[in-house]
Amino acid sequence: MPENKYSRILLKLSGEALMGEKEYGVDTNVVNAIASEVTEVHHLGVQVALVIGGGNIFRGVSASAKGMDRATADYVGMLATVINSLMLQDALEKKGVFTRVISAIEMKELAEPYIRRKAVRHLEKGRVIIFAAGTGNPYFTTDTAASLRAMEIHADVILKGTKVDGVYDRDPMKDPHAKRYKRLKYIDVLKDGLKVMDTTAISLCMDNNLPIIVFSIKESGNLMKIVKGEDIGTIVGP
Repeated sequence: MPENKYSRILLKLSGEALMGEKEYGVDTNVVNAIASEVTEVHHLGVQVALVIGGGNIFRGVSASAKGMDRATADYVGMLATVINSLMLQDALEKKGVFTRVISAIEMKELAEPYIRRKAVRHLEKGRVIIFAAGTGNPYFTTDTAASLRAMEIHADVILKGTKVDGVYDRDPMKDPHAKRYKRLKYIDVLKDGLKVMDTTAISLCMDNNLPIIVFSIKESGNLMKIVKGEDIGTIVGP
């Protein structure tokens, strides 16, 4: 077996990735498919951490735009990420993978509180960890939470699983002539306003030279291919 290119990864998934073809909520078939992908990579000896958004259940920015207090809306969104995290934990443990949900908001009956050294120890012991509730602070997205946690646990890379196979100059769902980028610099993402991750998350990665790979989570086997070093999706880096 060839060596893995990455030994410790952080997989960032949007809440919408769990919806499948539904308009809202969670498609359990999609959750099980993602759990299978993670399990395969985990069995290679790769240490896996995840951050999942909550947009399939509640989106704080949208609620704020309709008059809800932004901080309150963001806290509700954080709770939505906990729901998604628990569902993925259940799917992973049904496949025999020991998993810990670690929450930035304390809720002892459901998840462990976030302690950086303890999270790293879980990874070293071969457990998959799922970071829930974002950073625990309003006005910060789960993209920013993913960048922050990836740096705290010294991940080799952030893998952002999306519905499309990389970063495009235009929306490929609307424009069939949209061009996919193979490589991008952080500064180009910021300058051109490309929708990779939010500006805070990109800036954090840029300041710490943490690469981001944007790929399609819908295509089976992509996660394994990236870990093995295949050129999949779009790489954002220095």
